[in-house]
Amino acid sequence: MSVRLSFAVASVGFLLAAGLFRSMPSDAAEKDLASPNLVVFLVDDMGVMDTSVPFLTDESGKPKRYPLNDYYRTPNMVRLAEQGIRFNNFCAMSVCSPTRISIMTGQNAARHRATNWINPDKNNGGPLGPPEWQWEGLEKKDVTLPGVLADSGYETIHIGKAHFAPRAMDGADPLHLGFDRNVAGASFGAPGSYYGMKNYGNGQKRRSHHAVPHLEAYHGTETFLTEALTIEAKKQLDQAIETKKPFFLHMAHYAVHAPFDSDPRFAPNYSESGKPANAQAFATLIEGMDRSLGDLLDYLEQEGVAENTLILFLGDNGSDAPLGHQHAVACAAPLRGKKGSHYEGGMRVPFIAAWAKPNAANSLQQRFPIAVGKIQPQIASVEDIFPTLTSLAGAAVPDEHVVDGYSLAKLVSGVHDTERPESFLMHYPHAPHRSDYFTSYRDGDWKVVYHYVPSEVSNDSHYQLFNLVEDPFESTDLSETEPVELQRMMARLIEELESHEALYPLQNQDSKPTEVRRPKMP
Repeated sequence: MSVRLSFAVASVGFLLAAGLFRSMPSDAAEKDLASPNLVVFLVDDMGVMDTSVPFLTDESGKPKRYPLNDYYRTPNMVRLAEQGIRFNNFCAMSVCSPTRISIMTGQNAARHRATNWINPDKNNGGPLGPPEWQWEGLEKKDVTLPGVLADSGYETIHIGKAHFAPRAMDGADPLHLGFDRNVAGASFGAPGSYYGMKNYGNGQKRRSHHAVPHLEAYHGTETFLTEALTIEAKKQLDQAIETKKPFFLHMAHYAVHAPFDSDPRFAPNYSESGKPANAQAFATLIEGMDRSLGDLLDYLEQEGVAENTLILFLGDNGSDAPLGHQHAVACAAPLRGKKGSHYEGGMRVPFIAAWAKPNAANSLQQRFPIAVGKIQPQIASVEDIFPTLTSLAGAAVPDEHVVDGYSLAKLVSGVHDTERPESFLMHYPHAPHRSDYFTSYRDGDWKVVYHYVPSEVSNDSHYQLFNLVEDPFESTDLSETEPVELQRMMARLIEELESHEALYPLQNQDSKPTEVRRPKMP
């Protein structure tokens, strides 16, 4: 077992010393369970500013609203944040498949090597991308979060977007990765359509290769995809609750990924906004996702299991709202950049941890306390979810499986965790995309970006350096004026890449696999 995982297990092992119970309706006897119910509510392409919940803070650490917070309507995210804790420095890989596999494995993308979004039908590593990158995605043999939890007695349920492996590989089906049940999960990341009247892409001339499976009961109806997935999630939970076993629900919405199909339930809320039609449609996808969250919270309370159900809400990469250029201050304003970029708008995502129904008298909540209505400023990331949930569940992780993440147990209680580093590594040795061939590294107040190959900014590999405390919106590149800090940060970036056994871009299109372009010190 890795040192990091050993610490994570030790830090929360005391939580499992006593029996944990699922709360039941008032007219039923309480039922003891060995472990809590777990929900990961994952939203596609949702950045930290795509919500009415303010995640960013002012100089005193208090939440600060920006115009986008007043544009979007997410009352159920507000509800969840008020009963739990939200993080304003929670990081994800800037494209989807790397993040999703990091959640499943607890590993940074540089280690698991699925460093790009996975094209279902062809290797999309890019002209100079490393040939050995893990285009095959997750495989049956891999240690995964649902697999470890299933081995520990959990009912494991996947709903919605998977995007774990190409179409021809076993890992394209979540049932091969440790999930007991799968509704709508397949090899692709974007749905054929959000409309039931278009059968979610099934049988359509366009985008039939992205036809969402398993939802035939809703074909030809007015049921929007987000709503259909929510209904199916509740059906699956009905069955799981009947087993008297704890459940793990991976609720992974296709929303808010393109195509930007407007959800008619919410379209009137944005018709007078003055924003482009695509931006209005994106906002309806956000609000529809939020309605799903509220419906799920209501369901858990009605079924009497809310007090013993932990919810982790997050996005899988930065925003892809159709507002402005990917490197500008626009769709994630005041942050710079969007999905796929090396700026914070591409990597910062919303994260909320909460009990579905807080109750200070609940023994499980006493043993795994979550601060209520607080903001946690310390850096955390998607690779922390695996050790957090496996530790809380008392699940045994194979000793040979390396885990890069750390338990979030201390952070969700609202305190500073001195045992974890203040760092995040994002490695993208691919092109063509919005930011090509780069590695970024955050360490404390500082962030460095290394660009491996020629780009529109420079004719050679180059650096960007930002102080995120003094310049949180990355407006001033300090790489030339702070040479000592640049040296320190690049030394740390190179050290992190080497310790993760990262792969690098090729030198040129005629390169042998061993002829790679490694980052250089300034």
